[in-house]
Amino acid sequence: MNVDLHCHTNLSDGSLPPEELLKLAIERKIDILAITGHDNIDCYSRISAPEGPLTLISGIEFSTTWKNIGIHIVGLNMDLSNPELLKGIEFQSIAREKRAILIDEKLHSLGFKDCLEGAKPYSSGQQVGRPHFAQYLVEIGAVTNIQQAFKRYLGAGKAGDIKQQWASLNDVISWIRGAGGVAVLAHPTKYKMTRTKLCLLLEDFIDLGGEAMEVISGTQTVSETQSMARLCKQYNLLASRGSDFHSPGQPWAALGMTNDLPDYCEPVWSQWT
Repeated sequence: MNVDLHCHTNLSDGSLPPEELLKLAIERKIDILAITGHDNIDCYSRISAPEGPLTLISGIEFSTTWKNIGIHIVGLNMDLSNPELLKGIEFQSIAREKRAILIDEKLHSLGFKDCLEGAKPYSSGQQVGRPHFAQYLVEIGAVTNIQQAFKRYLGAGKAGDIKQQWASLNDVISWIRGAGGVAVLAHPTKYKMTRTKLCLLLEDFIDLGGEAMEVISGTQTVSETQSMARLCKQYNLLASRGSDFHSPGQPWAALGMTNDLPDYCEPVWSQWT
């Protein structure tokens, strides 16, 4: 079964409109798809479940922190009309607006003027995030590509890496579960934690009601997948997988092209099929 439960449209920080992403998913013969916008569900007002074999599951990717480390929690199969979920999304939207202003101020102090206004056209009318600032820095010739923008100005520990006051991990998981969804720890390998620290995160995540983790996120080594699968089994979590697709031409995060889960993992989608 081809399952992709983590991807982005241009209503988040991806490049494809929701309609085009859905078309690509059908072309890739994806069976179950969740679109997981950063702190928003805007894409679901533009598309509906298509006819045919593809099952569209509601999704979101919430930003939060754990012990002052930025992490992401994916919510899957939620009631998108749930009042508490919608209040949570509004809280995150305000936080993102404040963050964008602070990033603009930091970049201004480095000599790059009007970055927030310059980044807005890249956000398709949505909240401006670091990838949009990166695209503007490429446009004005400050850097040669997006990767360089993050390495110099926007990545971890750089001037534009603003530690925003996101909602707490407890709140994020409560919003997801309150809307009938499943809370999933997103791309755990990307946090570059020691195994000991990752285990502590998983323990707190589970105590707060987390039920699943992404065993596979985009292109991974076999050893990474096996390591995440063993942790998933150890903590009796459901296993998810997703490409973290943002744009065509990124083979490390190609929509619907992830590997299968190890046989001993229980898929999070088993309860929906």
